[in-house]
Amino acid sequence: MGLAAGGGEETSTASSVAVVAPANTAGVPVAGPTTAPAAAPAPAAVAPATDSKAVPNVVGLDHQLAQDTLQAAGFYYLAEEDATGQGRALILDRNWQVVSQEPAAGTVIGTDHKVLLRSKKDTDP
Repeated sequence: MGLAAGGGEETSTASSVAVVAPANTAGVPVAGPTTAPAAAPAPAAVAPATDSKAVPNVVGLDHQLAQDTLQAAGFYYLAEEDATGQGRALILDRNWQVVSQEPAAGTVIGTDHKVLLRSKKDTDP
C-alpha cells in the first residue's frame, strides 16, 4: 500500500495472473505433461584384461634404467624404497642402484601388479 500523491489517501492495487492452456485449433488432442522414458541401466564395468608376463631381472641396474626396463616390459605399477632402511626418497634415480626386487625376476604376474624396487645410493657402502 502506498500514499496517493497530493491527497494523503491510501490506495491499493491488486493484480492477478491467469494461466491459460494453448488453444487447440487443429482438432488434435492436446497431450498433458509427459515424463522422459527411464534410461536403460549402464552396462557393468568390465575390468580390462591384463597380460601376464615374467618380471625382468633389474637387480644391479641403476634405478632409472630399472624403471625404464620394467615399463618397456609393460609393468607400470612401480614402487621404490631405500634399501638401507633410512627412509630416504629416491630423488635422482640415476644415483641409485637396485639391490633387490619384489617379485623376483622370472615370476609371472599380471602387468597391473605392483613391482617393488629396493635401491641404495651409489655412494652407500
